[in-house]
Amino acid sequence: MPTPRETILTALHAALSTLPATALRGDVLPERVPTAGLLILRDGEPGEPEVTLSPLRYHYQHRAEIEVVVQGADRDAAFDTLCASIGTALAADRTLGGLCDWVEAEAPRPVDLPVEGAAALKGRVSNVVEILWRRSPGIGIWT
Repeated sequence: MPTPRETILTALHAALSTLPATALRGDVLPERVPTAGLLILRDGEPGEPEVTLSPLRYHYQHRAEIEVVVQGADRDAAFDTLCASIGTALAADRTLGGLCDWVEAEAPRPVDLPVEGAAALKGRVSNVVEILWRRSPGIGIWT
């Protein structure tokens, strides 16, 4: 049985897969970037939980990363459109089907990635998504 963390990240990847860009999970940057763009979901860090004592619960603020990469003559507009579509997709279901308390994308910080002999890639290496979820003791252990 998958852990709550894995279940949430799988649901997040499924939400990103509905976008026109190719959505990967934990992969390396491929040699070719698809025309519609590329999204790579990284697992990120759950961080240290906040704890409430009555009832005992652990509240995690997980920060997963989404790498957004586009290439082409109009890469600035394509990058902007793709980043906006991520926000729209997440706003459509902030709880990922009830799996977490809240999910939200932070503002992107673009980076131009030079490519030898080709047009530069426009990307954001750490488009962080904030995922809030909680766990009661005795429900299972995850890493």
